[in-house]
Parts: sequence; C-alpha cells; structure tokens
Amino acid sequence: MVPPRPSAVAPRTLAADLTRATPGSPVRLQGWVHRRRELAALTFLVVRDRTGLAQVVVKDGPDGRPAVPPEETTVEVVGTATANPQAPGGVEITDPVITALTEPAATPPVELWRPSLNASLPTLLDHAPVTWRHPAQRAKWELAAASLRGFRATLDAAGFTEIQTPKFVASATESGANVFEVDYFGRPAYLAQSPQFYKQQMVGVFERVYEVGPVFRAEPHDTVRHLAEYVSLDAELGFVEDHRDVLRVLRDVVAGMVTAIHEYAGGAVALTGARVPVVPEEIPVLHFRDALALVGAPEDEPDLAPEHERALGAWALEEHGSDFLAVEGYPMAKRPFYTHPQPDDPRWSNSFDLLFRGLELVTGGQRLHRPSAYDEAIRARGEDPATYAAYLQSFEHGMPPHGGFAIGLERWTARLVEATNVREVTLFPRDLHRLTP
Repeated sequence: MVPPRPSAVAPRTLAADLTRATPGSPVRLQGWVHRRRELAALTFLVVRDRTGLAQVVVKDGPDGRPAVPPEETTVEVVGTATANPQAPGGVEITDPVITALTEPAATPPVELWRPSLNASLPTLLDHAPVTWRHPAQRAKWELAAASLRGFRATLDAAGFTEIQTPKFVASATESGANVFEVDYFGRPAYLAQSPQFYKQQMVGVFERVYEVGPVFRAEPHDTVRHLAEYVSLDAELGFVEDHRDVLRVLRDVVAGMVTAIHEYAGGAVALTGARVPVVPEEIPVLHFRDALALVGAPEDEPDLAPEHERALGAWALEEHGSDFLAVEGYPMAKRPFYTHPQPDDPRWSNSFDLLFRGLELVTGGQRLHRPSAYDEAIRARGEDPATYAAYLQSFEHGMPPHGGFAIGLERWTARLVEATNVREVTLFPRDLHRLTP
C-alpha cells in the first residue's frame, strides 16, 4: 500500500492566513523559497506565496540538518503552527517536512529576498519573468490590477456594458499616427490604435460601453512615457450635452480606481510608497488658450509640450490643491476628424486632456454624431467618406450625441509610484527596441 503524501494532513494554508492558525495545529504551505538563513543549529526558511511571506524553522535532527532547496525552488512545507512574536504575523512553522515540487531552481539574476531591487532597468526587463516575483516589483502591478477593478466596478454601477472590439482593423483610427501593418490573408490590415470606431458604434447598441484592452502605436518614440503597445481603458457614453458630461464620468471613474486601490491594494501602496491621490469633487478645468497664456507659450501653439504640462500640473496643485487638471478646447486642427467643435467658436474643440501630476493621462471629449457633420469633416481632410462606410453606417441609422475617453493604464500606474520610466510598471514592455521577453 502506498503511504499518503504528507500534504494529506491538512489543506493548504496561505501565508497571509497563517496568523489565524491554531498554535499546535498542522499546516501545509506551498510557495517559493524566498530566503535561506543558515545558523549554527538551525535554518530560517522564508517561503513566499501570492499573499506574502511565512517563516519556517528547520532544526538539526539525529541525522543532521535536513536539506533545504535553494532560493526560488517551489516547495511544499508541512509542519506545526507555532506562536513566535518575531516571525511574520507572529506565527511560524516548526518541525517541517519540506518537499521540493520541482528541480532545484537556478540562481536568480537578482537577489529577490532583498527589500529593494538595486538593478538597472535593462536587467529588470531582460529577466522580467523572474524579477516581477520581487514583492515590491509585483506590488506595482497589484496597483494596476486594483485600478482595473475600480474602473470596471464604477462603470458597471453606472449602467455601462463591457465590450471587446477587433484588434485587426482595415484602416487607421487616429489621424497623424503611424500604424503597424500586417498581412491579413493576403491583404493589408492594421493593429488597432484604439477601439474608437467600434466603441462609438456600440453606443448605438448599448448606449454606454467600456473596454479594457491593448492598443498599438507605431510612432517612433523612444521616450520614458511612450510604448508601442499599452493597455487602454476606454469608455463611451450616449446622450451627453457636451464634453463636460464626459469629464464628470471620468472624474467618478478615477475616484473609483482610487477607492479600489485603498480597498484591494493597501499592502502594495506600502511596499511601493505610492502617493495615492485625492480626487476632488470637481476637477479644475482650464481652456487651452488660457493654458498657453499661463505657461507663456505662443498663442498659436497647436499643442502642449511636456514642460507645459508639468508647469500646469504645478499650477493646479498650488491654486486648487489638485493633482488633476483638465485642459479643454484643444485646437480642432490637432484633434481627430470625429471630434465635435466648440459650438460658439469652431476653431476649438469640445475635447479635453486630463493631466495627472503634470502628465497627460487621458484624452476625451464629445464626438460628432450627425452624418452630415461626418461627411463635411472627412471631405475637409481631403478624403472620401466612402472609405469609412463601415464606420459611418451607425450614424446613418441614428446616433445620439455622445463622447468618451481613454486612460493609459501604464501612465496611471507610473504616476502613482512616481516611476521615471513607464517601462518600470509594464509587465512586458514593447517599444522600438524590445520584442522579448
């Protein structure tokens, strides 16, 4: 008869739940060997799982000290819960039986047991499948994951429907942006720069929609704020009066993301030192022309430069005590053709950028919704509306006034932890130079 495995003595206990184990009761832990500290008569073994760290005490026996697998080996530890105020959570595991669940792990490229990762960004990125295991590194994505929960929960509660749209598209979405061309069964197609066309069409079905998904930009930027692929949090809503209605929904969404971070990622906040913002009841708004005057830029400047955004962020914090500032009324010449103009002065648009601590985080606004307006806007670009026939059919069959926004998840997370490079918070970044891992 085959004897039962040691794990039969108890169900699995997570590290975070070890504090609730009854002293003297059997426990079974599974995870990675995070740290080994060998002393004269015993070894302290720290095991890491998805919830945290647990301490295991390995003492010498009649046959000497049991072998302890090297760091990062996955193991099962069956032992006795024992109170110890100096152990993580006040409880440790004694009298352990340690079973390796795989071959001994190779030495990791960085020392994951150290409190901080003192490695260069290229090293972290080259070895991302391993370096993301570090608790402080992993905590960065836990902030992002909590933000996603808050994004979805806020919009679900507001009557939005989550959708998924194609990432192979027949034409570019954003004017002036480069696209990745692919061979789609012998004809050209492109990786989607945004779900813009499709989320607008779905307003005609569900009225309020959102999507979380990747978008692709082939713009040759090699900066600390740009990626060739990033996660976009998109929303679109119908029956708006103007872009201010969109901004109000965006404010609630950002507040919901902050609430979710506090609820689900408090440990990650502590590990990363993230400065979680307070979202004001009403985000301060500044017109683009006034923003140019405030930063001393020429009045015919078509866009805000990064140094302008930083100056405006500092102004919003000083004048309004806000980490956020919405700049509205960008020139129509710099906005996509589907953008609604400002009714009293069509030089400006009913659109906005939301700055978070001096960095553009969100672009949003009101869209055109009348077929005649689209015909005029597309022809003004020197294009044939027939090129956009699949997109325009929704408008020909009745669309409400609508608008929406898109949040860059990586930029949001980078500002939370004050990362100097957006790649620091991206699981597997894609840019001009990186296609692996």
